[in-house]
Amino acid sequence: MKNTFQLHPWHGASIGENAPNEIITYIEITPFDTIKYEIDKISGILKVDRPQKFSNIVPALYGFIPQTYCAENVMQLANENGANATKGDGDPLDILVLCSHHITHGNILLNAIPIGGLGLVDKGEADDKIIAVMVGDHTYGEIRDISELSNGVLNRLKHYFLTYKNLPDSPTPTCVIANVYGAEHAKLVIEKSILDYKHHFWK
Repeated sequence: MKNTFQLHPWHGASIGENAPNEIITYIEITPFDTIKYEIDKISGILKVDRPQKFSNIVPALYGFIPQTYCAENVMQLANENGANATKGDGDPLDILVLCSHHITHGNILLNAIPIGGLGLVDKGEADDKIIAVMVGDHTYGEIRDISELSNGVLNRLKHYFLTYKNLPDSPTPTCVIANVYGAEHAKLVIEKSILDYKHHFWK
């Protein structure tokens, strides 16, 4: 009976045999969504988190890497890289996947290649955002490092995370980007998040 049911996207889906060089990614929301969807951590079912209240629309496919977790090891690495975080955010590792194709809905798995990331700190929590390209994409598929992205694409990604939680009357920003890093560091972040996952869930 164990194979009769859909696997939990966080705990049941594989990260891929070639991780961290190539990873399986679960996509929750797309640039076409005006609703923010998020995985329900208990059931594994995609749920409505909230309507997008303001003009910010996620600039790429957005989701998480299965069997990862942001806790002590991710926080320590973030702080070694200038983040000044007090803890990991307690979620699977977030990822944005650049893709030129019109994928119009989430709740899918795809293969991606990490090219870098944003060292985001959200209210003192290490909340890294891995940036990747979809395997085989005609526009982005050959990129292997964030340094190969245009400034326009990178600035769009940074602007989204610097503003997506801010209320119009908010006196201070909710999120700060401590650093922007390339492919090798992104792979290290993924490895640390795998260690955190094993420590907290393989008991």
